[in-house]
Order: sequence, then C-alpha cells, then structure tokens
Amino acid sequence: MREYILALVSLTTLFCTIVESSAAQDPDEFREERLEGHLVTPAKITFDESLLEQVTLPDGFSINAFATDLENPRMIVVSDDGTVFATIREEDKVLALRDTNGDGQADQITEVFSDIEMVHGVTIHNGELYLVNDKELYKAPLNENGEAGELTLLTDDLPDGGQHPNRTIAFGPDNRLYISVGSTCNACDETNPEHATLLQSDASGNDRTIYAEGLRNTIGFAWHPETEELWGMDHGSDWRGDDIPEEELNLIEEGNHYGWPFVYGDQEIDPYLSSEPEGMTREEFARQSEPPVMTYTAHTAPMDMVFYDGDQFPEEYQNDAFVAFRGSWNRKPAVGYKISRIRFDDEGQPQEFEDFVTGFLQEDEDSQSHFGRLTGVAVHTDGSLLFTDDSNGVIYRVSYDGN
Repeated sequence: MREYILALVSLTTLFCTIVESSAAQDPDEFREERLEGHLVTPAKITFDESLLEQVTLPDGFSINAFATDLENPRMIVVSDDGTVFATIREEDKVLALRDTNGDGQADQITEVFSDIEMVHGVTIHNGELYLVNDKELYKAPLNENGEAGELTLLTDDLPDGGQHPNRTIAFGPDNRLYISVGSTCNACDETNPEHATLLQSDASGNDRTIYAEGLRNTIGFAWHPETEELWGMDHGSDWRGDDIPEEELNLIEEGNHYGWPFVYGDQEIDPYLSSEPEGMTREEFARQSEPPVMTYTAHTAPMDMVFYDGDQFPEEYQNDAFVAFRGSWNRKPAVGYKISRIRFDDEGQPQEFEDFVTGFLQEDEDSQSHFGRLTGVAVHTDGSLLFTDDSNGVIYRVSYDGN
C-alpha cells in the first residue's frame, strides 16, 4: 500500500484593525472595523494514481490522468486536431500534448515555446495560437498538424500585473479579442483605468478599449453557445471574513461597472475601503453598479470557465458551464479545490451551481489536505473534459461511458 505523509494544516488567525472614514457619517469622523480572517493552508499530498479512487463524480463518469509531471500547468486550449496546448507559467513555457492512440492519455508531449516569461493565457483563433503574460500578447501560426510556427509579439503594453498578473484571453463571437486584467491590489481605487477590467481589441491587440470594469479578477469567462452572452466568474476581495464577499457569476455586458472596489455582492457597500468613488456617494455608486446574477461560496477562487459543447456527455449537459475552483487560502475551513457545473436553462439563464468533480480536498479530523489545485478547463475534441492541477502538475480527463 502506498504511503504518504500528511503535513499539519497551518491555521493562523489574523486580526486586522482598519480605520477609515464612514460614508454614512461626517467625512471628518472615523470609525474602527475589526476583522477576523483565517490563513489556512491545506497540506499538499503528492499525486499518485491511487488518489483517483477518492474522487467523486456523477454516475456514468470516470476520471484519469491525461498527463502528469508537468510542473504547474495553468490554462489549456484544444485545437481542431485534438492537440492540447498548456501554459506552464513558472517554467515560462508552452507544451503541446497529443493522444495519438485514443486511449485518453497524452503519449506525445513537446515543448512549443520556452522563453515567454510567466506565460498564462492561451487561445486559438483562425488557425493561430495566442498567448499572453502580464504585459505581452503573442501569436504563432498553427499548421494542419497542430504544430506552432514562429512567435510574433503583438503588444507589450498591457497594464502592470500587481497582485493579479495572470491574464486570460479568448475570442468572442464578434471575432474580437477579450483580455482579462485583474486588479493590482485587494481593494483600492486604481489609478490605471485598465486595471480590474475586461479589455477588448482587434486580433492584433490594437484598437484596445475597456469592455467592462469593476471586475476584481475575472480570470474565467466564456460565451454561451446559443445566446452568445458573455458570462464570467469574478473573485471577491480578501479579508472581509470567511463568508464575505461571495464569488460572483456576472453577465458581462459592454459599458457596465460591476462594483469593485466600492461594492460587492447585491450592490452592498464595502465598509472597509477608505477611498470614495469620484463625483458621487457610495450609495449612489452602488445603485448604478451591476449586481451579479448568482453568487458562490467566498474565497473558492474561480479560475477558468467553459461551456460544454461536446458530444460525449449526456444531452442535459449541453450548454451548461464548468468552472475550476482552485481553492481558498484565507478561509476556515478551506473550500473549493473542485470542478463545479453551472446549470443553464433553455433560455440560456443560469439556475444553480452543483458539484461535478470533488475529492481533491480531504478532511482528517481537525486538519485538511489536498492533492489538487484546479485551474484551466477545456472541452476536448472527443467530448471529454480536461482540467489542470497546477500544484501537482497533472492534467485530468473526465469521460462518460454511461455505466
């Protein structure tokens, strides 16, 4: 029987005293807010195939390791020929993975690029591979065999990374490129208007505009296959408590402001921020901000999001979304570390979250441990669902056989 060591979970309670002006009081008056936050680090268990026995899936589904020993794979995309491109952020490289014999495991793994510092986001459009790090956008042509050609730098002036340097990119139904730019901080009044936004540009990264703002860190976003509406999962601010603010599912529309940093949840004012919105009160700002359509457990850290459009899963999964939750580090107990399904109705409206792949976060009396922090998610050409674990260097594959 395989042996492994479970390190103790580190639990530290942080007490923060924050002094700020109250929007409801005279601006010269101040109040104190005392917050309790928890720094919780579940111990990592090194990956072993036997751990898959602890993963829970709906009936008829199974899971296997598509690829292992990949350092820290983050975002993934699948080309028309089935090649999986994965960004390996900490190694500054991009890998191409192929399952040439159709057994559900990658048997060819090649290094495509090896010198794109902190590369993160990846997408494919019109036969070209696009890549992005915190400041730079690149593209490279793909041939009919899914092999990448020479890399071209498109732009190097994306906003500085700050606290959230992990850009993600995708092309919309309008053939425009969308670039997620997170905030530089936990909660502050940004000086650069492009921070905490979703940007839009042409395919070359030019003609760049702010599509939507007030999005603290919407790494995962995607378009509904039928309605073509854009949906995104946004990260709430830290250190407001274990359960506040919740993560947000937003219908992202051009020109809207989604509240951060002054507002979270259902137009609720953040009382712990000392700055004020320009030209209006917080109450006025809250009323004009766009509330989320649904919310989810605070600090679960939604990473990537994809709508299911494959032909392997049961019909009821068509046009539903899957979200990878990397998991909390500042909540007691820890939450996330899973793949969730968002059920959408026939009109393209979200109805509920439900667990899809769980078991990576484990309870052991008073401690917690994990063997996967989940990040990128994509639908393979064979209809299976792929997702990455950037802590153990694994890409997982979920398939349906109906048994």
